[in-house]
Amino acid sequence: MEASEGKSKKPGASRLCCLCNQRRPVLKRPKTLQQICRECFYEVFEEEIHQVIVGNRLFKSGERVAIGASGGKDSTVLAYVLSELNRRHNYGLDLFLLSIDEGITGYRDDSLETVKRNEVQYGLPLQILSYKDLYGWTMDEIVKMIGLKNNCTFCGVFRRQALDRGAALLKVDKLVTGHNADDIAETVLLNILRGDIARLSRCTSITTGEDGPIPRCKPFKYTYEKEIVIYPSLLKLNFDTLTYDIRMLISRSWTTSPPNVSIYSPNAYRGFAREFIKDLERLRPRAILDIIKSGEDFRIATTTKMPEQGTCERCGYISSQKWCKACVLLEGLNRGLPKMGIGRARGGVNGDHKKETKKPPASAAKSLESKQCGSLDF
Repeated sequence: MEASEGKSKKPGASRLCCLCNQRRPVLKRPKTLQQICRECFYEVFEEEIHQVIVGNRLFKSGERVAIGASGGKDSTVLAYVLSELNRRHNYGLDLFLLSIDEGITGYRDDSLETVKRNEVQYGLPLQILSYKDLYGWTMDEIVKMIGLKNNCTFCGVFRRQALDRGAALLKVDKLVTGHNADDIAETVLLNILRGDIARLSRCTSITTGEDGPIPRCKPFKYTYEKEIVIYPSLLKLNFDTLTYDIRMLISRSWTTSPPNVSIYSPNAYRGFAREFIKDLERLRPRAILDIIKSGEDFRIATTTKMPEQGTCERCGYISSQKWCKACVLLEGLNRGLPKMGIGRARGGVNGDHKKETKKPPASAAKSLESKQCGSLDF
């Protein structure tokens, strides 16, 4: 009789969390495929990030740290987790939120509202800078001039410099971004496909820009994108496109990143690498970390000529050319020649001279804050 009752039980009905062996599991962890409970997921998710921070010595007590905040899942979870770990483990950091408004109607305006709510929820000071204020152009205006084909070049270059300029305004020591393991694996593949040796040699570094004015850190280097989505859904954190992300994750039809990407980049080259990574992850979750490990182990031949970094003659930003890419692109826009800075330099501002490179001075951060980009005051 007892044997028949035991056979009638549904398989897995009495299964417990494989970590604590006390509570019922609520999810299969994407990174390891372990069946774990809510509490254990919180613990391992946060502890792994803490170990990455401590193991790589990302911060020092007393440092001012800006968090690049877009209002999306990565930056919102980063802001929450970093503020929690800072309090729990006594990092001794002064944290700030830094947001960039690209001027994309229907995309950035909504997510900035999320960042403003995060400012109140987490008690972190917020600084917002816009492309319009920094460069005199919004992305809407740039797209009207350049079209949809090359607009990602403008947005990526402008956004990177805008974050550095915002960090300089806040007088921070470090800038942290929400780049996750999926992002880094995608970047490794992209740099291989493009033959970009310079970027390939540094794209897996957890800290970059140490020779520049403000180093950048990636605490989520080994954190899977799907887990970053699961974490706030269980905690009910407030971030943009949460409902869609969870619906897609549950339906298991999430083969590419959710649509918290720019409306102007539906066919961006990175999207194809992202889809390939997602296909690999479905077959073998460990593939993401393996690609990152491969990128870390790449060795550049000593005969390979690498670009030497100096400073832009116009705005003082780090550049291996006479003018930085932002100034070249901005010059083209202001002259009505938006394609002038697209592709590799051939003639023009950076192509008709023998560049002289020099190491950025120690006062680069101050220079970056005080100088103008292109012909616009900053």
